[in-house]
This record gives sequence, C-alpha cells and structure tokens, in this order.
Amino acid sequence: MAARSTAAIVLLALVTFSEGAKILGVLPTKGKSHYIIGAAYMRSLADAGHDVTVISPFPSKNPPKNYRDIELTGMDEQMEKNFDQNMFNFKGSGVFLAPFFMLTMMYEMFAEMMCLFILQHPNVVELLNSNEKFDLVIVETFITESLYGFAQHFEAPLVTYSTFGSSMWTNDLVGTPALPSHVAHFMLSYTDKMTFWQRFHNTFMTIFDRLYFEWIYLPKQKRFYEMGFPNAKLTFEQQMKNISLVFLNQHFSLSSPRPYPPNMIEVGGIQVEEAKPLPEDLQKYLDESKEGVVYFCMGSNIKSIHFPEEKRNAFLKVFSKLKQRVLWKFEDETMPNQPPNLMIKSWMPQNDILAHPNVKLFITHGGLLGTTEALYHGKPMIGIPIFGDQPMNVEKAVRSGYAVLLDYDDITEVNVYNAIDAVLNDPSYARNAELVSDRFRDKPMTPKETAVFWAEYVIRHGGAPQLRSSAVELSLLQYQLIDVYAMMLAMLTAVLAVNVYVARKLFRKVFKSRSPVVGKRKKQS
Repeated sequence: MAARSTAAIVLLALVTFSEGAKILGVLPTKGKSHYIIGAAYMRSLADAGHDVTVISPFPSKNPPKNYRDIELTGMDEQMEKNFDQNMFNFKGSGVFLAPFFMLTMMYEMFAEMMCLFILQHPNVVELLNSNEKFDLVIVETFITESLYGFAQHFEAPLVTYSTFGSSMWTNDLVGTPALPSHVAHFMLSYTDKMTFWQRFHNTFMTIFDRLYFEWIYLPKQKRFYEMGFPNAKLTFEQQMKNISLVFLNQHFSLSSPRPYPPNMIEVGGIQVEEAKPLPEDLQKYLDESKEGVVYFCMGSNIKSIHFPEEKRNAFLKVFSKLKQRVLWKFEDETMPNQPPNLMIKSWMPQNDILAHPNVKLFITHGGLLGTTEALYHGKPMIGIPIFGDQPMNVEKAVRSGYAVLLDYDDITEVNVYNAIDAVLNDPSYARNAELVSDRFRDKPMTPKETAVFWAEYVIRHGGAPQLRSSAVELSLLQYQLIDVYAMMLAMLTAVLAVNVYVARKLFRKVFKSRSPVVGKRKKQS
C-alpha cells in the first residue's frame, strides 16, 4: 500500500512538472549582446514547455504564448543620459592602470543605473505587488547582486548566468577556486599562461578588485536589496550563499580548463543557431563572391560610425585594394567614398553570414558572442578589442593561432592591410579556426539542451542543495586558509623564540662557567 502511494506521488509530480514550471527571468542589461544570451536561456525553457516571464529592456519579437515580457521602458533614455554612447572613449590608454579605472567606473555607474532603475520601475513594482508564484528565478550576474532578491520575494530557487566566462562575481557564488597565478582577471588581456610581471599585474588587479568589491561595492548592493525586498526571509549575505546554479557563456575549448564545482555549468554558444536563409540581396552578394568575403562588425554596443574619420578612411582604402568583397555593419548606409567591393548595412544577421562558406575572415571587437559564433563556423579573425573582456578574448585567439590583434590605437592603412593580408594568405589561421570549431562542437548535448536539463534539475530537486560546495560558507580568511597559515606562523615563531631563548640561556651558562678559568690562567701567568 505504501509502495503504491509513493508511486502515485511520484507519478503526480512528473505529470505536474511535464505541464511546465513557472520561471522568471531577469535580463537587466541594456546591452543587446547581454540580452541575446539571456533571451536564449528563456526561449529554450519556453520551447521546453515552461511558462516564462521575462523582465528586460527588449520586448521579444513574436513570442510564443508561454513567453511573457515585462518591458523596462525608459531604460534607453536612462542610459543615454548617464552613459557615453561612443564606446571608443572607453579604450584605456594606460596598460597598467586603465583596467582599474574601467572596473571602478563599471561598479559605480551600472549599479545605480541598472539595479535602482529596475527595482523602482512601475512594471516591476506591479509584478512584485502581485500574488504570482514562480518555481525558478534566473538573473544575469553582471553588477546585479541586489536583484538576486527576486528569488527571495517569490520564494524560488535562484539560477544566475554570466554572459562571459567565470569571474570573481560568479566564483564567489559557488566556491570556485581561481588563483591569480593562472586565472587572469577578465579585465586584463592575459591568458592562463602568464609571465612573472603579468602574474604580478594580475594579482594586484585581483586584490584591488576584491577589496573594492567587498568594502565599497557590495554594501551599496546590500542597501538596494534591503530597499527592494524589505520582507526577504534571507539577508543579503545569506542570499549570496544561496545560489543553486551558475551558467557560464564559455567552453573550455575556447578558453582553458577550470576546476568548477558541479553547480557551475558551461553552456557557451547557447545563442548560436543553425543558419537561416539570408535576405535575398545578402545571399546573392555572398554567393557571387568567388574570391571570398571579409565580414566586419564591431558588435551591438560599439558603433562603427564612431570610428574617427582617419581610421574609417584607413579601412576604406585597404578594402578598395582587396580582391575579396567586404560586408561592413555600419550605422550610416550613406557613408561616402565606398569602394565598389563594399556593402554596408546598419544591421546584419551575423550568425547566418558567418555560416556562409564564402566568408573567409571576420573583423571583430572581440566580444564573446561574435567570437563564439565565428569559431562555431570555423572562421579566423582580426580582433580590435576596446574594453571589458574583449582584450582577453582576442589574446586567447591570438595565442591559439586563429586571430591577429589590430590595436585600436594602431589603426593605419598599413597596419590594417598587413593584418588582413596575414590572415587571408596564411592558411594556418583558417586551419586553427576549424580545429577549435571541431572541439567546440564535440559535445554530448547542445548548449540549449544542457541549460534546460540543469534548470529543470534545480526545480525537480527543490533548489538542488546537494550541488553546493561548502566553500561558500567560509569567510575569505577561512577560504584562503589565512587563519591556518597565521596559526602556523605563530607556532613557528613560538618554537623559534623558545629555541632562541634556550640557546641564549645555554650560551650564557657556558660562558659564565668558563669565565673564571680564563681569569685564573691570566693571573697565574
């Protein structure tokens, strides 16, 4: 009888779960590339039959019936008012100090512009005041710690996702070890193999980030959390340790292996889809490009229209000399002095273009979305990194042999030509890109299948506490064993002190016992 009751309960649970869970996604960032990653998670869960609600600044186009948008209206105006739209101005001029300034600026600007804006937005306040329930909450980890309170408000497990690889922001949530000896800070252009001075710079940056994060930034996020979720059962500090799962937009074949705990999952390339048919004019342009095509795109946030005139003209002059055709995502389609082998458009379907066999080279800013899509399709690159993780992504690509670095400050006609000539005429770049592509594609499940499985796993197992490492319960001193090392040092110091004390006592005793003899000998003589 008991066995039948248990079987009935299990069957009922499976039937209930098959009908779909209610999932809230908080996609807070105005950057389109960040939204694309978050939307890929939410779309995948909706396709799996779950009832999905998404808070974001971008309403979905043609959403399915089980996909609901809560639009963050007015965020465009908020960002334009407080944020310089010319991203080239964020290109640091100091190799050593620029990342520090960039990091503190991100902490100061984004925290208030995003978190406070979202928590006070009328559409969000209406949701918070409703009687809705959710089985899972998913929030982007990008200077958004106060928004983790959505999980507390709706009494649901919390899953977070990073739009790039792991960082201190994600590692702290699940207890991932990341020694600066071989794990480079995401704001630095280093890989996992660093020289002594690079390790010095990386360690200095890591310590600076830790101190600023703990002492200045997190207290501000705590205030936002307490303001937005006054009835939360868990404190801000407790919620930071109550993360069920972290998704990373990364894959070891594109970066390097890391010792992740079981609740940190790589799903790099979740936004990559099988190529769809291109618009007729683009399809014709690519099909007829017998010598190949160079595709040039600086992403969704960096606008090519903001290139200074001399740098823009450097590209145009080089493009005019190529036998290949060029596609350039440029926001002003009336740009003057366009050579006949150039097509410009203010928007292009990037993944579908990169999938075309005639595309031989991708010129990019080095954002993780674009580089992932290019590698998925096996395309070599020229990287022009500007800020954030872009320098690191390009440096990894250069080290792996499928890209050339073209520094923004060094953009001249000669340097642009040399970079393009190197990649197009050296077959090793294309071979290495294909090699990494094969490794990247070789997976037991697609990124979307992986994300859906683990999100559902968390729901099935009530937050999946069995995945969590006890490392998250330790303080920084305990985690780094500083208290243990301090005790060892104290013990060693005590032993040395005792030994020195005993030695000095013995030395004085011996010296005193010999002193009269010496004096007597002197008297006899």
